[in-house]
Amino acid sequence: MDLKMSSLAERPDMHGLVVDMASSWPEFVTQDLVGDSHYGRIATELPQYVLFAEDERGEVVAHAYSVPFALAVEGRSELPARGWDAVLTWAFADLRRGVAPDTVSAIAITVAPHMQGRGLSARMLSAMRDNARAQGFREVVAPVRPSAKHLEPHTPIEEYARRVRPDGLPHDPWLRVHARAGATLHSVAPASMTVSGSLEQWRDWTGLPFDTEGDIEVPGALVPVRCEPERGYAVYVEPNVWMRHPL
Repeated sequence: MDLKMSSLAERPDMHGLVVDMASSWPEFVTQDLVGDSHYGRIATELPQYVLFAEDERGEVVAHAYSVPFALAVEGRSELPARGWDAVLTWAFADLRRGVAPDTVSAIAITVAPHMQGRGLSARMLSAMRDNARAQGFREVVAPVRPSAKHLEPHTPIEEYARRVRPDGLPHDPWLRVHARAGATLHSVAPASMTVSGSLEQWRDWTGLPFDTEGDIEVPGALVPVRCEPERGYAVYVEPNVWMRHPL
């Protein structure tokens, strides 16, 4: 497939088409408060870290968001257990304070629903790595959301993340794409994203009744959602897997 790859810094006129591209993320995943506060800022404040692919007709069919941040500073040094939420917070705190970044973190790679299954995720990951290298970085890290973990919501993330095939590559398809690109598994981020809401909100997001106390399996969720009917809320704490890409 012939694709044209650009950044929003190079093509600011494409901002609307990029940010409005259709996706297949579950509704509840978009309700993370940290992501809601910071994700949209990437395209406007860090456009050089937003890459997108156009097909032959000029349609945006995939995009890749990343952020630069400082890892080798006091109080950090290790990839955070709060994964996605933490690295977004760090990146924009560094930007506000003028702290020089030393690492790039992947934030999301999204492929338009009608183009999924054609290897675009791997191509966007490669473009993200190339973009970071071109800007002088020596490493890309990624709080990876394992793409098939939702099929095993009760399997501990440590066990799932380290499961491999006979060829030594990860069992999970998206972890496997990262491994094939040269990444190694570093650690698990057990609380990478937190989504909390009222029972009514969870019903709207999922179409499920949310009227039973305990762990609720939700389509697309990597782990069960904890439901507390007597208290009127439910909470989802998503684990991710840190992968490190040397450049």
